[in-house]
Amino acid sequence: MKSQANLWTGVYPAATTQFAPDGSLDIDATQRGLVALVEDGVTGLILLGTCGENNSLDPEEKLTVLRAAVEAVGGRVPLVTGVSEFTTRRAADFAREAEKIGVDALMALPAMVYVPTSDELYTHFRTIAEAVSLPIMLYNNPPAYRVAVDFETLEKLVPVENVVAIKESAPDPRRFTDVLNRFGDRYTVMAGLDDVALEGMLLGASGWVSGLTSAFPQESVALMEAVYAGDWVEARRIYRWFMPLLHLDADHDLVQSIKLAEEIMGRGSERVRLPRLPLAGARRAEVIAMVETCAATRPLAALAA
Repeated sequence: MKSQANLWTGVYPAATTQFAPDGSLDIDATQRGLVALVEDGVTGLILLGTCGENNSLDPEEKLTVLRAAVEAVGGRVPLVTGVSEFTTRRAADFAREAEKIGVDALMALPAMVYVPTSDELYTHFRTIAEAVSLPIMLYNNPPAYRVAVDFETLEKLVPVENVVAIKESAPDPRRFTDVLNRFGDRYTVMAGLDDVALEGMLLGASGWVSGLTSAFPQESVALMEAVYAGDWVEARRIYRWFMPLLHLDADHDLVQSIKLAEEIMGRGSERVRLPRLPLAGARRAEVIAMVETCAATRPLAALAA
C-alpha cells in the first residue's frame, strides 16, 4: 500500500471495468488497462467509480475487480475505490472488504437513488469512515447524484479524521475557492470534472480525477506536469487541444463515450453493461470524429509522430 503522502496529487484516471462479449467481467483486459495506465505515468487509479460501472456490478464482482487491481498494480500507485451503494450498511460492509483486500483509500458517494438531508448525508459518510481506517475522499457531483455535499455536511465531518479530501465535480469552479476559503487545509480538494480541471488546479485543487485520461493518459500527465511546473502556457495549450473530449465527461453518456475513446485508441473495449448501451447513430459518429481528430493532432510531438 502507498502512504497517504502520495495520495490526492497528480492525475488519477477513473479506470473502466472491461467486459467480455457475453457481458461477464474480463479481468485480464481490466488488468491490462490498469497496467498500461500506470506505465504511462498516471499518479494513481480510481477503481469502481462512475466509469468503472460500480452500480452495474454484483457485490462479489466488485471485490473481484479490486483483487485484480491489487494483483496487477498494487504498491506501484495508490489505488482508490469508489464506495457506491444503495444503503449505508452495504456501503460500510463494502468499505471493510475493500480495506481487507488492500486498496489505499476510498472515494465515498452518497447513497444511490435516495436524496438525503444533510443529517442523513453526514451519517452515511461518518458510518463509512468509522468502518475503516483508510483515508476517504468524498465525491461531490450534484448533477449526477442529485445531492450536494454541502457546507453544513462538511462542517459536521470536520472531527472525522479519516475524511480527508473532496473530489469536486460541481460544474461551477467557484466551488473550489468557496471550499478552500471556508475550510482552509482541513480538506484536500481534487478536480473531478474534466472540463473544469485546469480551472480547478489554478484555484487550488491538488490533483485531478479524470475520465478521458483513460484514453489519452500521456497528455493528461503532461498537463499536470506543466501545472506543477507553473508553465501555464503549456498547460493551456494541452487543455485547449483536449477540451472537445473533456466536455464528454460532463454528459450522461460519459461512460460509453470514454470506453469508445479507449477502444479507438487501442486501450480497451467499448462494451458496457445494461442499462447502458454502446453509443449508436449520430452520437456515435460524433464521438468517433472527436477522438480521431484529437488522435491526429496530439500536442506532444513524440506521440503525434
